[in-house]
Amino acid sequence: MNLSRWIPLIGWLHGYRRDALASDLLAAVIVTLMLVPQALAYALLAGLPPEVGLYASMLPLVLYALFGTSATLAVGPVAVASLMTASALAGIAAPGSAEYVAAALVLAALSGLVLVAMGLLRLGFLANFLSHPVISGFVTASGILIAASQLRHILGVEASGHNLVALGSALIAALGDTHAMTLAIGLGVWAFLLICRRYLKGGLTRLGLSTTAADLVAKAAPVSAVIVTTLLAWGLGLGERGVALVGEVPSGLPTLALPSLDPALWSSLLPAAVLISLVGFVESVSVAQTLAAKRRQRIDPNRELIALGLANLGAGGSGGSPVSGGFSRSVVNFEAGAATPLAGAFTALGIAVATLTLTAPLAFLPKATLAATIIVAVGTLIDLPAIKRTWDYSRADGAAMLATLALTLLHGVESGILAGVGLSLGLHLYRTSRPHSAVVGRVPGSEHFRNVQRHAVETDERLAILRIDESLYFANARYLEDTVMALAVRQPGLRHVVLACQAVNVIDASALESLEAINARLRDAAIALHLAEVKGPVMDRLVHTDFCRALTGRVYLSTFDAWRALHDERAAETSSAACGGAGLAGAEASRSSDPGPDPVTGHVPLAGRVRAPQGDTP
Repeated sequence: MNLSRWIPLIGWLHGYRRDALASDLLAAVIVTLMLVPQALAYALLAGLPPEVGLYASMLPLVLYALFGTSATLAVGPVAVASLMTASALAGIAAPGSAEYVAAALVLAALSGLVLVAMGLLRLGFLANFLSHPVISGFVTASGILIAASQLRHILGVEASGHNLVALGSALIAALGDTHAMTLAIGLGVWAFLLICRRYLKGGLTRLGLSTTAADLVAKAAPVSAVIVTTLLAWGLGLGERGVALVGEVPSGLPTLALPSLDPALWSSLLPAAVLISLVGFVESVSVAQTLAAKRRQRIDPNRELIALGLANLGAGGSGGSPVSGGFSRSVVNFEAGAATPLAGAFTALGIAVATLTLTAPLAFLPKATLAATIIVAVGTLIDLPAIKRTWDYSRADGAAMLATLALTLLHGVESGILAGVGLSLGLHLYRTSRPHSAVVGRVPGSEHFRNVQRHAVETDERLAILRIDESLYFANARYLEDTVMALAVRQPGLRHVVLACQAVNVIDASALESLEAINARLRDAAIALHLAEVKGPVMDRLVHTDFCRALTGRVYLSTFDAWRALHDERAAETSSAACGGAGLAGAEASRSSDPGPDPVTGHVPLAGRVRAPQGDTP
């Protein structure tokens, strides 16, 4: 049995050399420095104790390293998943309580089961139901909500809410209780991180540091903010002066245990787990594919589902919250030179060392520092100009993006993403229910056919060639009927209608019934229906149907073959062979006089054939 098929890391380790090991270790050190403050911050965002973020950064990373197909995807707690976790657990229990933590572990395990099931069933395509404008709107709204939720830690006040209206009202009401020293720390760290992000890389480059090294140093700036503010809080006793600190973080590694098996809790969290799984998968795969393309590598989306699912199952069984691939950490991992997924396993080892040795000083870390770190980190998620770009290009996509953004901000995370999925599906159905079609004519002196409304082309009042630019299915079947019959009414001298099907990949049962109705109505009007450029897999299904046996016209290999046969009035009068059984006599006659391949074009007419050729080509 090929173990590398099930454990991709084995394949990565073939020919693993010392230079690859050095690259993986360097990347792990840099990502660990980033991940420690991020893990604490995202636990804070999810309403969980800080150690939960650290626990979610150990076993899940090892499991992804074993089963993931991306060399550089850095798995762990991320901002959007943490926000969705907080939203899902609202009302379950008080944030930070034992019941709240237990529910978070169930949510991680459920997300893992959903992802593994999707991977085993090869359902990665379901993520396509989240269109890019919807995801962009959701992520932008999530970034705004995350930043707003952290303002209470910057101000040192109590304020909560799961949408922007509730959060804004609570923050405004609490402004009078702002803690000056906490505000100074939060704004100071915020300004420091913004300056580092904007200017530090350029400054280090001018001093002679390489671009890659300068970029990595700039991205590690939060670590220095954590160290400095922790030392200040310890040395000046800021905790005793009203500054909220992280507090005691238990030392030691997480223990493995099954999450709560309460059926009521599992059923109540299942919808949220599905949404977290879908959003996390889309985000992770997008990042992984982008980075893999830069190295001419590839990832397997269905195996990614399984790997991410196992990582979440590991989080649920080791005291962690839901995880997915993080954009900023993955980019740092890539730029630091991670050669294989082992870099993730080494990162997990670094987090374990930090959990064993750094928990005592982390108790003095101000929450305002973590809040400022989160706000700066999620700034990259907010892309308001994308709204205008999308709106200018497509009003429908722009409306979907705006609706998703508005509902997420004003009502909540679940409402926003569900509305986004619904809008994506609705827009797809609307667009494909009115498929673009065009009456085409021949470009003089060529075998090309173009829209008669856009080009100067040859036409024939006895012949209409209708190019269909969409697959045919239940949502657009009736629209096709209306289009063809309207064409027959507009052209009184019409004797032949050719449906050019080069863009038709599927004809479902509803569309087949519509084709039968079109054929019958045109026959009653003394008009023959023909098909051209039918793809092999589509023809394979049609050839055994009553429609094919009753077809009044023929099936042609190309639109040009149809034009050549039907444009000649004498040929048009005698073209009566169908594509199936009812037209066998005519088909035999056609084959007996088949002139063979055209000496110029090489085309062999399909007219009269009983079966289309097998394969993906017409």
